[in-house]
Amino acid sequence: MKIRLLYLLLLPVLASAQEVRTIFGEGNVTGGYGALTNKFTTIRGEFANLSGLYGGVFIDRKWMLGLELVGSTNFLAVPGEYAAAPVSDLTYQYSQGGLLVERALGSNKSIHLVLNLFAGAGHTMQYSRNWDDWNDWDDWNYDDDGVYDQNYFFVLEPGAQLELNLFRWMRLSPGVSYRQTYNSKGLGLSDTDLSNWTYSVTLKFGGFGKRSKNREEISTY
Repeated sequence: MKIRLLYLLLLPVLASAQEVRTIFGEGNVTGGYGALTNKFTTIRGEFANLSGLYGGVFIDRKWMLGLELVGSTNFLAVPGEYAAAPVSDLTYQYSQGGLLVERALGSNKSIHLVLNLFAGAGHTMQYSRNWDDWNDWDDWNYDDDGVYDQNYFFVLEPGAQLELNLFRWMRLSPGVSYRQTYNSKGLGLSDTDLSNWTYSVTLKFGGFGKRSKNREEISTY
């Protein structure tokens, strides 16, 4: 009887201990996911649409460690004074790729907060969207790939998302972040021109952990 009573008293402690997972030591990799993301921001004061994807390993329903790659999809006109070549309709192309860390706060809750941090390389260039410039084979210079003023720099982008668990395998995550670039030297693209607030909509697909046996899931932070 005493042993049974002692067991009942220790049961909550044992249960909570089993829920504790750490990245180092006896950490438990519970899943992983990929995401499609679309970001809305400004570059040189002009609207820029950035589309991309990211994904990684989801640890203990808390940490996602992975990679992200995004790039601009709309026309970003290069002002004449910054044009690197006498080609019509030059546009800026912006992209960034690198490491991404996400921290989900209460991942099992239907609506919860996610904090994230991107750190990696940024790249800009100028190129022509005028197909006549690309298809003029008589004047084509095979040493010229039609890309001008390539520019590389460092990007740091912290942010937050309000995440909605739509299904066990799918989540919707609108968010906001601030993109800060360092040492950009592109023509007409200083760090001030590239750094700005970004608003995003993200869909995540994958495995977010095991299903709880209880209807009311206990979520640890």
